[in-house]
Amino acid sequence: MVRATDTAVMLRGAANLVPVRCAYVDMDGTLLGPGGCLFAGSEGEFTALGARAIEVCLRSGVEVVVMSGRRRAVAVEDARLFGQDSCIFEIGAGLVMEGETYWLTGDWQPDERSIHEQIDQSGAPALLLEEYSGCLEVHAPWHTGREVSHLLRGMVDTGEAEEFLASHGHEDLELSDNGAVRRRSPALAELDEVHAYHLRPRGVSKAAAVAAHQRMRGFEPEECIAVGDSREDLRVAGVVGEFWLVANALERDPELAGAIAGLDHVRVAEEPHGAGVYEAIVTSIKGA
Repeated sequence: MVRATDTAVMLRGAANLVPVRCAYVDMDGTLLGPGGCLFAGSEGEFTALGARAIEVCLRSGVEVVVMSGRRRAVAVEDARLFGQDSCIFEIGAGLVMEGETYWLTGDWQPDERSIHEQIDQSGAPALLLEEYSGCLEVHAPWHTGREVSHLLRGMVDTGEAEEFLASHGHEDLELSDNGAVRRRSPALAELDEVHAYHLRPRGVSKAAAVAAHQRMRGFEPEECIAVGDSREDLRVAGVVGEFWLVANALERDPELAGAIAGLDHVRVAEEPHGAGVYEAIVTSIKGA
């Protein structure tokens, strides 16, 4: 395990070890512990290692890009707190860089209505909620103020749900799994676990947004790392040199172990949440 006291030693000469130029970091379930707290471990204990992970990047000249399912305004503030000017919001629907917003939503573009409103008016969200009543609900209170994706929670087969949508004329939308969450209403009490889902335009993904950021910055994939906790995050492995899952990712979704089998550049941290991000960042910079 990497210890906080090792940081200064690892930073000396780090640039000669691994040319890491950018770290793409998921927030909820990854850098942030329970309750969305930067300083909380899996059991609610205090830990500063998540903050230390950001410090390591800043001291090493590594850009940190928040890649989140959160709303644009929230993701921008997250990035600002880290001293950064780029972020990926709403699970890859858009990229903010140096104050400019780039929509990565294909034919779905905001006009007098937001993309979120356009999707709502298509009837697709209501259709899904009706079909999967008892298994799917709005992910309140975080579903408000969104500009693109509709945020839901429950437990469904995303492939089956997308086939259902396509059969009703919504083949231009997809449902992505953004990992396990704790919040649920009594209506979902019987479910073994609950995941967050984003109903979004087809083709939108964190991976596509990461690739767009790399092109705009002039980064090569092998110069970049990413850390996450979900199946959506795992797709980013295809566009970075090294990808890490924090330990709690497999604890909450054991089937991820099969998804990463044979992927040599995908690693699993020994530690959860912020401590796992710290482990990933320091290990990658060190070149271990």
